[in-house]
Amino acid sequence: MAENNSENKWYVVRAVSGQENKIKTYIENEISRLGMNSFVEEILVPQEKVVQIRNGKKVTKDKTYFPGYIMIKANLSGEIPHIIKSITNVIGFLGETKGGEPIPMRQAEVNRMLGKVDELSLQDESNIIIPFTHGENVKVIDGPFNGFDATIEKINEEKRKLEVMVRIFGRKTPLELSYMQVEKL
Repeated sequence: MAENNSENKWYVVRAVSGQENKIKTYIENEISRLGMNSFVEEILVPQEKVVQIRNGKKVTKDKTYFPGYIMIKANLSGEIPHIIKSITNVIGFLGETKGGEPIPMRQAEVNRMLGKVDELSLQDESNIIIPFTHGENVKVIDGPFNGFDATIEKINEEKRKLEVMVRIFGRKTPLELSYMQVEKL
């Protein structure tokens, strides 16, 4: 596997929405059946855990971040693209022109997708003064509470997270958000 590693790039496979995990399993099975494991390093369906309340009980469910998309880190040489495209419910690769080559994702996109921040911006951030103050009002610009106003309760500098209170239906609800998910009002 190591010999191909430098060739492995992240690609986006478009798939039938709601079937992502099933399709991921199909791809993995087909690749290993054909003995092509050295070409495919990782297949990922980005998900977040969502807690829902059902019948008074907390139920944790995996929610797909990008419905209809599967990330695949692979060396797409030879037959690999055709094998992946021929799998049930796979629509094709993202960024390809009709019959053209699949286009790999840029590193910044990959980092964002994997929830990492570019190493560079991390270095810059260590010198940044914390842009928020306790009690300050901010607007949530990302996530399920996008568009809500919130009040900062706590600032965690190491993790670069904020604990905020959001008013939802007249009740205050605590949330933990990253600095990137809010902006000053």
